[in-house]
Amino acid sequence: MSVYPLTGAIRAYPWGSRTALAALQGRPTPSEGPEAELWLGAHPGDPSTVTAPDGPVSLAALIAEDPKGQLGEPVVAAFGARLPYLLKVLAADAPLSLQAHPDPAYAREAYARQEADPSLPRNYTDAHHKPEMLVALTPFEALCGFRDPRASADAIEAFAVPALAPVVSALRGGDLRTAVRTLLTWPDDGRAGLTDGIRASGSSALATHLATHYPGDPGVLVALLLNHVRLEPGQAIWMPAGNMHAYLRGAAVELMAASDNVLRGGLTPKRVDVAELLNVLRFEVLDDPILPSTAAAPGVVTWSVPVPDFVLYRIDLDGSRPPIEVPAAGPRIVLGVAGDAFVGQSQDGTPVELRPGSAAYAPADAGPITVAGTGQVFVAAVPA
Repeated sequence: MSVYPLTGAIRAYPWGSRTALAALQGRPTPSEGPEAELWLGAHPGDPSTVTAPDGPVSLAALIAEDPKGQLGEPVVAAFGARLPYLLKVLAADAPLSLQAHPDPAYAREAYARQEADPSLPRNYTDAHHKPEMLVALTPFEALCGFRDPRASADAIEAFAVPALAPVVSALRGGDLRTAVRTLLTWPDDGRAGLTDGIRASGSSALATHLATHYPGDPGVLVALLLNHVRLEPGQAIWMPAGNMHAYLRGAAVELMAASDNVLRGGLTPKRVDVAELLNVLRFEVLDDPILPSTAAAPGVVTWSVPVPDFVLYRIDLDGSRPPIEVPAAGPRIVLGVAGDAFVGQSQDGTPVELRPGSAAYAPADAGPITVAGTGQVFVAAVPA
C-alpha cells in the first residue's frame, strides 16, 4: 500500500476563527464564517477523505474494507476495526465550553446503561474515553485542571458578593466538589445578578471576559477554580479523564481518543448535566498543566501520555538532513503546519507533498515512512 493525500473536514462552530485555518491553508482570509476545527481521522461524525488511485474514498470506509491491512493486527486486536485516535487543528476566537470526559470503564458502563434505558439523558455517544493533548501553534490560552483551592477562594472573595460566602468557605476547606456543585446548581433567578456583580467588580480580567461572552452562566466562576494556562508555540497540555478544561483563544494541534463523549460544566448554551459531570470529574489539584516534550530522534520530539490510543510526534525539517524516518508503525496521519514537506514510503512510491494545513495518511501495510523537505509536520500514530 502507498501513502495517500488526506483531506480533512472543517467544522464550523460559533467560537471558531475566520482567519486562522484559512491562513494556515493559504486560502483567502477572512473566511465566510467561523472555522473552528479541522478534523483528520475516521471518526463517524466527519471522516476524512483519502485520495486513492481509484478516486476519493472515506477513510472510515477504507478501514472498514480491510481493517487489518489499514490498521495492523495489533491495533485491531486492541481497539477493534476502528482508528482509535482523531487529530485536529483547533482555532478558537472565543471561549469553548468547560468540559470533562469519562475514563474507559465509566464510559463503557454509562453508555451501556444509557442504551438499556431510553428514559435516561443522552449524555454519551459511544462507549469510549476521550483523553486529549494539545500543542500550541500560536500563543494559546486555556483553562486546565483545578488549581490550589485557596487561590481560587481569594479570587472569588475579591468579588465581594456575600452570596458567594459558602463557595469561599468550601474552597478554604479544600472541598472542590462542594464548591463546583454549589456554583453549577446556583438558582436560575440569581444567575444574572451573579455575573453582573462579577463584571462590576472588575477584580478579574478573565472573569469579566467570560461573563461578557456568557452572562448569567455560573461556569464563569467555575473557570476561576482552574489553572489559567498561557502556552507559547510548541508547548503542550494534557487533559486526562476527569480533568475540567476549556480553551479560550489561539490555534493548536489537538490529538485525542476517537470519541465524542463530553460532559459540559458551563460557558455554553448547551445542557449541563450537573449530576453526571460530578460523577466524571476528578477533584484533584493539577500543580503543573504543562506537558513536557522529549527528544525521540534528531529533529523529532514527542510527548509522553499514559494512554494506548495515540502518540504525537513533531518533526522539524531544515532541508539539510536526509529524509527522517517516522518513529511509528500502524496507521499514521501526517499533518504539515509550515514549509514544504514530503512524506512517502522508505523504499519506493511517490511521496505526497505537504503544504501547511494539508495531510497524508499511511496505512499499516505501507511499512516505514519518511518525511523530508523544510518546515514542520506533526505525526499521529498508535504507540507500538
